[in-house]
Amino acid sequence: MSATARPASPPETFRLRASNYSLLTLRLLTGDVQAVLPALGDQFRRAPGFLRFAPIAIGLDDLGGEQVDFPALIQGLRALEILPIGVVGGAQPLRAAAAGAGLPTLRPNGQRESEVDIAAPAGASPVVAPAVNMAPAPSLAAEPPRPAMARTMMVTQNVRAGQRIYAQGSDLIIVGSVNAGSEVIADGNIHIYGALRGRAVAGASEDAEARIFAQNFDPELVAISGFYAVREGLSATPIGRGVQVRLDGEQLRFDPLG
Repeated sequence: MSATARPASPPETFRLRASNYSLLTLRLLTGDVQAVLPALGDQFRRAPGFLRFAPIAIGLDDLGGEQVDFPALIQGLRALEILPIGVVGGAQPLRAAAAGAGLPTLRPNGQRESEVDIAAPAGASPVVAPAVNMAPAPSLAAEPPRPAMARTMMVTQNVRAGQRIYAQGSDLIIVGSVNAGSEVIADGNIHIYGALRGRAVAGASEDAEARIFAQNFDPELVAISGFYAVREGLSATPIGRGVQVRLDGEQLRFDPLG
């Protein structure tokens, strides 16, 4: 008798794995969606492209007993090209309302979260650019020791519009220019041996000692450890020259190079 042939197993089509990702948290200070959305839109119009299509969590801890129109909030955020994916904190009725609108509760796993405060500080003196605080929210679990920086990431070509480069756990060196509409991010320092015309975010892992160095400084946005400044606030900085950007307390400083 011949053996009965077994049907071939179907090919594997997917795998599920646990992963950790860094997210920004939009911490709501009021439940009035009609007040939040215009303020948020005004904030991001000053930094075109910043957080465009970025996934964010909605922080509810500051709302107390206030109610939130979550469908309107989701619709308004998506109109601003911001993608809410869930909520953190808050009372159970709020979390239930969010879940009913399609926003599940996200549970931090000892990872740092960054938050965007709607009420950003107004302008400062011309030499010190206005900075918006995106400091870490209180951790819900003990944080692991911060890992040591890995070797430096080096990019030896221009960064084109639409590109985003992230040097995770390391410094970033760009041997070329960062063009308008592009973004470079590093957990450590950023060195640009060319023109900075796009966005540069150093100290992304909340390293307040990180710095940005550019031979030709003309950015759309610069940020260190969550404090950022946009182009319109840099009128008194040496645009077009070599500049070092550093964080002094909660203000960005711009020092000429050479």
